[in-house]
Amino acid sequence: MTPQELRRERQRYAEDVVARYCQTAGTLGHVRPEDRRLARWLWDRNVPLAMVEDAFILAVARRTFRPPNAPPLDPIRSLHYFVPLIEELMQGRVDPSYLHHVRQKLLSRAPSPMSHTRQR
Repeated sequence: MTPQELRRERQRYAEDVVARYCQTAGTLGHVRPEDRRLARWLWDRNVPLAMVEDAFILAVARRTFRPPNAPPLDPIRSLHYFVPLIEELMQGRVDPSYLHHVRQKLLSRAPSPMSHTRQR
């Protein structure tokens, strides 16, 4: 791959990360320059896009399936919120079957928290 093609791939990856972040439930949907830098950094660290998306799913599940009497959470304001979850996934600390379970549980909800609408 040429350097120009690599730059395009990196940019496309970063745009995909940012777009999916904006569509994730619980986010404000605003992108800051720091979020774009982080998305490019994730590419540089060879973090698969699927793993970033899994971190989004994990965060939504943890935020959704809280005790009903728990205080409301503030919206997610930055892509940086997901870095610890990405690290958990990279270190293999999340069982893939658990991830599949929470994904199915979220999909079974109506409307789905991953339906690309933000919670306020």
